[in-house]
Amino acid sequence: MGCALIVLAAGQGSRMNSDLPKVLHPLASAPLLVHALRSGASLDPERTVVVTGHGAEAVEAAVADYDDTITCVRQTEQLGTAHAVAQAKGALAGVIGDAVVLYGDTPFIRPETLEAMQAARAGGADLVVLGFEAAVPGRYGRLVTEGDRLVKIVEAKDATPAELALTLCNSGVVMAAAPLLFDLIAGVGNANAAGEYYLTDIAGLANARGLTARVVRCDEAETLGINTRAELAAAEAAFQARARAEALETGVTLTDPASTYFAYDTVIGRDAVIGPQVFFGPDVTIESGATIRGFCHLEGCHVARGAVVGPFARLRPGAELAEDAHVGNFCEIKNATLGEGAKVNHLSYIGDASVGARTNIGAGTITCNYDGVFKHRTEIGEGAFIGSDTMLVAPVRIGDRAMTGSGSVITQDVPDGALALGRARQDTKPGFAIRLMDKLRAAKARATKD
Repeated sequence: MGCALIVLAAGQGSRMNSDLPKVLHPLASAPLLVHALRSGASLDPERTVVVTGHGAEAVEAAVADYDDTITCVRQTEQLGTAHAVAQAKGALAGVIGDAVVLYGDTPFIRPETLEAMQAARAGGADLVVLGFEAAVPGRYGRLVTEGDRLVKIVEAKDATPAELALTLCNSGVVMAAAPLLFDLIAGVGNANAAGEYYLTDIAGLANARGLTARVVRCDEAETLGINTRAELAAAEAAFQARARAEALETGVTLTDPASTYFAYDTVIGRDAVIGPQVFFGPDVTIESGATIRGFCHLEGCHVARGAVVGPFARLRPGAELAEDAHVGNFCEIKNATLGEGAKVNHLSYIGDASVGARTNIGAGTITCNYDGVFKHRTEIGEGAFIGSDTMLVAPVRIGDRAMTGSGSVITQDVPDGALALGRARQDTKPGFAIRLMDKLRAAKARATKD
């Protein structure tokens, strides 16, 4: 039987003090919600439902950008977590396998932890709750157990002093067969200090029916929920520390680990070398043996084995560097491919273009790709030489082994092996510079005197 994933993302997050819904605040270049969805995706769910509420349209748009097969349902009134989960019932009609409830503001639940919950279900537990030993239990709900059996979950505001002394706390993550989950939720009331329908009440209801409820434990760091900007910053620091450690462990050289920033999906092969102050945005793959020198910004790009980037370079979405390609200082590559051994080493912009193998792009070259309405492509063949300060006005093609003269503006195709010059003839006027400067200085002196 397959499983279903329910992700709660309806809260306002008032302590973030933001117009942006809490679950859309970025962590490692992706919304918090995406991290939760990625965690749940490790279970290969047959259906995924996101429960939205505050900022529903923006949240639903973000979900569609991530995966347009995910269903969103709205919780129009925020009446508690059990009420929120109940909104997913219609979208999961017919699902008889397990349903797991995750939270859009809790990004660090590991796949291994969810697999442990599945194992507990397979071992006979009707309801599985994810718990953790809290260093400072504070406002967390407490898990009341007898042996390995979960008796009930008590919210801190409703707990007795003895219950508040417990350190085994509730993460909010639960797993049960979908029909049972919704059946238990139907029995949840709101006779509590907050007047809300607590999902936590299902543990007591399960025990009252003679069902088996169990606790699976995880590290407290996995259950970190984001409620404030400070907690978001702490989560970013935790993510980066973990990503850096994993990179070093898998054979990546980080010259200055503390100044390297990873996205949630960064992939770097072994023996790659990453210099200081490098930032990886989403969708970056760096192959083994590539070098990213210091102060580079990369997103949406692929860098092949042996390629060298930087320092001070920017690779934007669609940049594709083949083996041994070079992109140097103060260069920007966007939606462009660089063939094997191609070089763009100085002060150049290459956008909406293809550059053939072994082609050299001179300093200050620009592919003029935008006419104010449409983008146009530049095609540069293999073994070509583009002179410094060449403006390539797209659409245009430069043939194999062709050349352009420095300072040229190229508006027409250049055949294979041809040399193209597109600049005005130089006119030199002997002595004119001295006479002109003398005249200007005299005019300035008169103006100062007056």
